Formats: sequence, C-alpha cells, structure tokens
Amino acid sequence: MLAEQEVQGSRQSSRSNRGPLRRLFGNRSGAASIEFAILAIPFLVVTFACFETFFAFAGERLLANATEVMARKVRTGEITFARGKPTDMTEKQFRQAFCAEISVMLTCTGNEVNIPSRLLIDVKSTTDLAQLPVDIPRMAKSNDINTGNFSFAPGGPGTYNVLRAYYRWSVITDLVRPFVTNLRPAGASMPRDYLMVATATFRNENE
Repeated sequence: MLAEQEVQGSRQSSRSNRGPLRRLFGNRSGAASIEFAILAIPFLVVTFACFETFFAFAGERLLANATEVMARKVRTGEITFARGKPTDMTEKQFRQAFCAEISVMLTCTGNEVNIPSRLLIDVKSTTDLAQLPVDIPRMAKSNDINTGNFSFAPGGPGTYNVLRAYYRWSVITDLVRPFVTNLRPAGASMPRDYLMVATATFRNENE
C-alpha cells in the first residue's frame, strides 16, 4: 500500500514538473472533439453538395417529364389555342396546368401565372423546321434568360411546334452555390440559380 502511494506520488511529481505546453499537448481527452471540428466543415460541404446535385437532377427529370406531358396534350388536341373549342387554353391557363405537373418538387411562386419568375415557357409553331429555335436565349450583358421573344402560340393540326420550359432552381447551400449554379440574373455579380431546361419538338396530329 505504501509502495503504491509512493509510485502515485512520483507520477504526480513528474507531471507537475512538466511545462504547461507539454501538459497541454500531452492531454488527449479532447482529441476527438478537435478532430471532428476540423473535419466537420468539409464533410458537411460534400454532403450538402451531394444533396443539391441529387435534387437538381431529380428536378430536371420532373421538368422534362412535365414538358413531354404538356407537349403530348397539345399534339393530340387535348389542349388547343384560339380555335373556338372547349379545349382552348390561354397562356395563363397553360402555365397553371404546367405548374400543377411539377408541383411535387418544383414550386411556382404565388404570382407565377401573371408574372413568370421561376417557370419560363415558350411555345411556338412553324411550317418550317429550320425556323424552330435551338439555342437557349441569353441576354448580352449577362447569362440570364432573354424572354423577349417568348410567346404562347401553338399551331393547329399538322403544324410543327416546339415547347421550351426553363426553371430557376434556387441553390440553398451558400458554400456549394458557386460550383453548381449556371444562371446569373441581370444585376447580379455572381451566379445564384441553377437553370433547368427541357424541350419538346413535335407535329400536331391531323383531325
């Protein structure tokens, strides 16, 4: 018993003789907390980047599917424009129906029908396929979407049509935003939205 006390006393004496820095670096009771604090930030960045990428990909597939659904309705005559039929839809009604198709994940703003901000739709008709637009319209001073030539004018039976849908996906994670965004609105110094694009080109069925 006496020998054990002498050993413990010698250990405490040797510890007390160490310098404060040696005692600090020798104490490993908080090593796990320090290591977690160092690794937490890059781990969370990678995790949120994975989530952002997954949701963006899923949102793009949803937008593409909605574009195909709406294009099929126009092609088969379920949706018509300015033909004096019960199936006629205005641009606002078409946009509202499109918003309903993507509401599972992609939400439209409260005033989206009147003033488009997230969902941008362009529907054109032509008798010449060479005249159909193929590029994403961009503004000259920024890479924002140029909606100046957008319209809602699907043609009648036998006409060629193109339906283009664009959606502004807001990236949530600040640290990830510079790496996944590709849309810089006018007046913004850095990209802040991810632009989703879906296009369908088709010929309306004959009556």
